[in-house]
Amino acid sequence: MIAEQVWVVDDDSSIRWVLEKAFSGANVSCATFDNANDLLIALDSAQPDVIISDIRMPNIDGMTLLKDINEHHPNIPVIIMTAHSDLDSAVNAYQGGAFEYLPKPFDIDDALSLTKRALTQAYENKAKTKQESSNIASVGIIGEAPAMQEVFRAIGRLSRSSISVLINGESGTGKELVAHALHMHSPRSKQPFIPLNMAAIPKDLIESELFGHEKGAFTGATTVRQGRFEQAHNGTLFLDEIGDMPLDIQTRLLRVLADGQFYRVGGHSPIKVDVRILAATHQNLVDKVKAGQFREDLFHRLNVIRIHIPSLRERKEDIAQLCQHFLKNAAKELSVESKILDNKTLAHLCQYDWPGNVRQLENICRYLTVMASGQEIHLEDLPEEVSKNNFHSEQTTQSWQTQLQQWAMAKLNSGESALLNTVQPEFEKIMIQCALNSTQGHKQEAAKKLGWGRNTLTRKMKELGM
Repeated sequence: MIAEQVWVVDDDSSIRWVLEKAFSGANVSCATFDNANDLLIALDSAQPDVIISDIRMPNIDGMTLLKDINEHHPNIPVIIMTAHSDLDSAVNAYQGGAFEYLPKPFDIDDALSLTKRALTQAYENKAKTKQESSNIASVGIIGEAPAMQEVFRAIGRLSRSSISVLINGESGTGKELVAHALHMHSPRSKQPFIPLNMAAIPKDLIESELFGHEKGAFTGATTVRQGRFEQAHNGTLFLDEIGDMPLDIQTRLLRVLADGQFYRVGGHSPIKVDVRILAATHQNLVDKVKAGQFREDLFHRLNVIRIHIPSLRERKEDIAQLCQHFLKNAAKELSVESKILDNKTLAHLCQYDWPGNVRQLENICRYLTVMASGQEIHLEDLPEEVSKNNFHSEQTTQSWQTQLQQWAMAKLNSGESALLNTVQPEFEKIMIQCALNSTQGHKQEAAKKLGWGRNTLTRKMKELGM
């Protein structure tokens, strides 16, 4: 037998007993559950190789369970058990992502044969996921934290697609690296990857930069110039800081996305292109849409799939590995021996808040490679920005309620209104992130700590763009 464990969920104790005995005789480890909720809780701490679920159960039925597993654990094959009267539902489940369905009453040999096929599929899924993680690491993305594993899984799921993706995250989190990984693991990987930072280009040059220009289109246009869209034909165009794109350029971009063609500045002949768009921003585009600073139709066109890149303070378990990687790279660049961090220094770096995220950590490692006097890096070698600004040392004698009251009164006295529209989403984001950090990313346990159900937590995270 290839894999290790099968989980069975059915409210019928006789079905659970029969399958448990059958798997035991075939040397397959089996755990059983009489309801889907207990299985979902167990999934937060361990994962089986295959799940076999009845379709009709109280509270959470097989179809709902299948949807949850496909969303959070897509590599686990699910076999749906069904009575003949539920055959239409079983077919729908099969089309919706079930590995296969097992009609009741079933023959034990058929059940074992089907499970063996599912175990083989599970083995192949694991091998594929491992290879994808290795490939993604090869383009420079490092991370063992649960939040980064979600990013890796998203890249893997999109590996056969050319769909638009919106990447959001704070500055310095590595959004361009993720965009490059999406390109490298797509059908367009052998075609150009063209990055363009909207915030780095003067507004009066953005149109020419994107779409190119004809000779004589404006003063200084002495030759025909291809824009980034033409350069990215059949490949990928990465638009970084898309939130800084002017509204008139947004209108032109939307037209290109809809028609697949555009005109160079000063041109009269349409140019057709086939380009995949990846966009990134550290801003809240929903707020910019509400403020009239970003086109709603363009937002929906770009926001087909969204990937959130966690800040470094949300993935502090990766700091040691990142430091080792950056110190090694810096040593190679400078042709010196790689330096190492002593335990106290590493512990201090893991407590620091990292407002500049991974980019700041990389720059600190480069600084230490040059400036630290010995082979081992100590606390006194750290630059002042890191050694002095330890956010844990800042204490306050005021309660958070008092601080909130003072803040609210100051805002109201300054004429602001609709404060809850600003405060409530931020409050919920903080509470959710704290709960996830305390449970190492386990959503079921985080939901319990917040007093919510798992579905409520998942819905809230989607609403808040987390």
